Amino acid sequence: MKNTKNSFILFYLAAALLYLASIISFAGGTHSMGTVWLCLGSTFLCLGSSRAIKNEENDKKQADEDKEEK
Repeated sequence: MKNTKNSFILFYLAAALLYLASIISFAGGTHSMGTVWLCLGSTFLCLGSSRAIKNEENDKKQADEDKEEK
């Protein structure tokens, strides 16, 4: 369970690194690769966001189940 709770942090970290690679590519003059890294970074940012929302919903659901058991 703990592994899935922290997975969104890894998606955010990957997005940040891909954005950094994009900035370096744009500065180096390879605009096509910079665009690819930018799109990949945005994809990982969206994946991290959706995973974070899913984890929040699961936490609320688990808390409700715990309240019902007591």
